[in-house]
Amino acid sequence: MPEKFEWKTELEDETIIRTHAWSPPGCHPVGCGLQLHVKDGKIVKVEGEPSHPITRGALCPRCLALKDFVYHPDRVLHPMKRAREDRGLDKWEEITWDEAYDIIEENAKRIIAEYGEESIMVFGGTGRQANTYYPLMAFMVFGSPNACYAQSGWSCYGPRATITAHLMGGGYPEIDNACRYPDRYDHEGWEPPKYILMWGKEPLKSNPDGFWGHSVIDLMRRGTKLICVDPRIHWLASRAEQVIQLRPGTDTALALAMLNHIVENDLYNHEFVDKWCYGFDEFAERVKQYPPSWAAPICGVPEEQIIDVATKFATEKHSALGWGLAVDQNPNGVQLAQALLSLLAITDNLDVPGGCTLGTPIAGDDDPARDMATWGFEAGVLKPEVWVKRLGAEQYPGFSTIMNQCHPDYTLNAMQTGEYTCHMAYFHSSNVVSGAIAAQPDRWYEALKDVDFCVVQEPFMNPTAAALGDVFLPLTTFAEHNGHVQPHYGLNAAFEAAINKAVTVGDCKCDIEIMIDLGKRMHPEFWNQFESVEDYLEKKVIPKGMTFDDFREAGVIQPEEVYRKYAKGMLRPDGQLGFLTRTGRFELYSTAFASFGEDPLPYYMEPPFSPYNEDLDPAIKEEYPLILTTGARTYVSFHSEHRQIQSLRDMCPDPLLEMNPEDAERLGIKDGDWVMIENQFGKCRQRANVTPCIQPGVVHAMHAWWYPEKDPNAPSLFGAYESNINTLLPNGYIGKIGFGDTFKANLCKVTKDERMEV
Repeated sequence: MPEKFEWKTELEDETIIRTHAWSPPGCHPVGCGLQLHVKDGKIVKVEGEPSHPITRGALCPRCLALKDFVYHPDRVLHPMKRAREDRGLDKWEEITWDEAYDIIEENAKRIIAEYGEESIMVFGGTGRQANTYYPLMAFMVFGSPNACYAQSGWSCYGPRATITAHLMGGGYPEIDNACRYPDRYDHEGWEPPKYILMWGKEPLKSNPDGFWGHSVIDLMRRGTKLICVDPRIHWLASRAEQVIQLRPGTDTALALAMLNHIVENDLYNHEFVDKWCYGFDEFAERVKQYPPSWAAPICGVPEEQIIDVATKFATEKHSALGWGLAVDQNPNGVQLAQALLSLLAITDNLDVPGGCTLGTPIAGDDDPARDMATWGFEAGVLKPEVWVKRLGAEQYPGFSTIMNQCHPDYTLNAMQTGEYTCHMAYFHSSNVVSGAIAAQPDRWYEALKDVDFCVVQEPFMNPTAAALGDVFLPLTTFAEHNGHVQPHYGLNAAFEAAINKAVTVGDCKCDIEIMIDLGKRMHPEFWNQFESVEDYLEKKVIPKGMTFDDFREAGVIQPEEVYRKYAKGMLRPDGQLGFLTRTGRFELYSTAFASFGEDPLPYYMEPPFSPYNEDLDPAIKEEYPLILTTGARTYVSFHSEHRQIQSLRDMCPDPLLEMNPEDAERLGIKDGDWVMIENQFGKCRQRANVTPCIQPGVVHAMHAWWYPEKDPNAPSLFGAYESNINTLLPNGYIGKIGFGDTFKANLCKVTKDERMEV
């Protein structure tokens, strides 16, 4: 029998709880291992857990600041309510959980009776526990089909996961960093990638979804060379063999040019293409249109560099691709994802040691917890006649066949035109009004401010709660409840493990407990089967046959890594060889895209707001001469979270706009000056960070800024719009399938702001 993981150690003067970080507090949680030292019922020290097979005792500043988050004086520790007419005013009244639930139950049942389940909308944010459970709150508690991630084009992870599903049937590809092996880099049969093509991704700051940034350093120490594709030179890029510093939004042109060189020069793997790919002839004919000589002036990258990088990726065996938000936040991003996955496939870097690993597709009918919509139908809570009312499903079938949610851009337009009326909004860790992820957050505010009834579920008061909340439900942090972590949403999970409760703070509850409590009120015929959070986890989440105690005593559960799963019948539920697609092959020519009315082959499209877009009004180009990109992560925040944590705020006290010294000198701007950023959609204010790490003509703005220290009352709402770059980013400029927007490529002008303070 394997040795039990000692998750709780009782010492003479303290207790040590070993647990795994999830959200809240937010991060791009990957389940990092922590030791929480508890004395007299309070956390007194936070350390990394040395036995964790991946993090091995290392923690980022956000985890190290956990104690400051848990015991922050501004945390909301009890349920609250206020009168609907007092929205926007700091006039909250403390109530009990039963009172809060009574109010929610009464309003939800009334609204369902009068307007139907579809009139309730549950908004979710990017906190990973919340991100998992907000669709369940919509589908399984309220019976509504309208779970909404309010980001234009659903421009985060979803596009990559969806395109992967369409082209090869799921299994999200990730850099092979040996994370499934207890002995990691010493494992027999594993090898480090020869090259990592890091495309629009800076994992040291974000640890995105299941990939630990520090492992890139580990791989480089073992011989891996790095090629970074990014408009900015970040820390990793400064240590790369090459940086392809391309014009923002032109990524697809670069990828197509690399494919052109590989195909035209016969550098692709014939055996893999012949045996496992569909539509190569049509694909080869398409990429003929995009030689490096064509892409070079578009991207602002030397032709010779494109050829060199393409050659190395095709011939150095094996190499890996790390793709980030540059793929998602682009109206041409679906085609970029198509091109990059094709690049992996035809060079035989897919599911091989030192390449990109594949997860297995989401489980089928025997595991309904993995398919939330199906689960709802089976339980009788979500009705088929209501499901068809999911907003945007008919208009965007390429989106909706994989993403069981309403389409955000369609939803916002439908609300503002009166096509759809939201009568109840439930904000499930979703700071929509502050624009942490939402483009044009002021539009969302206008669309939501007159909703009949609003509930907010958060650990802190924030702009959305201040603006819209009628009932506030206080959330536990991961230090205050039991739970489950599984990176990459299970699509390519390196492990799964338990969250272990260490302390109790106030009268807060976790996402799952709130869901069960409300579920028993709305649909007791289903939810009464769950006696506790742990009972729910045992029945629906953790490996079957395990109790929660068994699960946490197992420590970190790592699935066995098996390479070339497509050749072993592991990617299809029927056990046949190949990929889970209509053709059974990796589809270079996408039959799914063709069925949605989309071009089945990748193509390039100039960004809608670009100085080179011939269809854009010349007056706009003249008025706004700078290319604006945004969205890069920092070490000290996760979107709009952590702004009130002083130790983190001290490391990054103000929102920063990166600009090249040439542009700064021309505009009379010095490093540290406050500047105004403007375009035809809006304006905001940030501090100038003058740096040669960004190209002339391009600026990068931090996103998701608000000021917890400012007035919570409307119109301030904690300074929600003063420095929020999302006010300059429009909704609706999305790709044909429904993904992508202009977060990474827009236009603006920058002027010095003489005011010294925001």
